[in-house]
Amino acid sequence: QVQLVQSGGGLVQAGGSLRLSCAASGHTLSIYTVAWFRQSPGKEREFVSGTGHLPGITDYVDSAKGRFTISRDNAKNTVYLQMNSLKPEDTAVYYCAAKTGGIIWADSHYTTWGQGTQVTVSP
Repeated sequence: QVQLVQSGGGLVQAGGSLRLSCAASGHTLSIYTVAWFRQSPGKEREFVSGTGHLPGITDYVDSAKGRFTISRDNAKNTVYLQMNSLKPEDTAVYYCAAKTGGIIWADSHYTTWGQGTQVTVSP
């Protein structure tokens, strides 16, 4: 069973950038689909982006397209979420999660979760 440890959150001003990291231990992450979710206070957890278990497959929620990029560094057993042009509405706790098989937006399909990291974007 893979374990996920997150890093890279923080506080930035609107228009700034952050890179979130999701590092795996216990198993190689390359064979898993990995997705990023976020949850704001009083809101349901929502899918942000995912990278499939097969090469070249990525997906993004509409609000992230053109601003966020998901990528893998298999040598480091890590998945990243590069977030540019951040907006206050991006403020949330961000989670990475892994599953076997392809990208699914519903969080209930993911079997392994990181601990979450806070992203705060000030106006």
